[in-house]
Amino acid sequence: MERGLIAIAAALAVMTGMVTGIGEASVARQAVESIGKNPDAADKIRSMAILGAAISETCAIYGMLVSFLIIFVLGA
Repeated sequence: MERGLIAIAAALAVMTGMVTGIGEASVARQAVESIGKNPDAADKIRSMAILGAAISETCAIYGMLVSFLIIFVLGA
């Protein structure tokens, strides 16, 4: 029973990566649409989109770190 709960907790922590991927895809879609509407601002839009993706990726990395801690510390 305890191992099952640990596995569920680790899976929930890993789901942050999935949600982050959905958010990054939304940012990319909006950036492409904005560049299509205003090509002169492409450099600013691109740099802001890359910055936003980098910041949101840290959430996925923290989720993976938490899942490793749950598996290897609590699961031991």
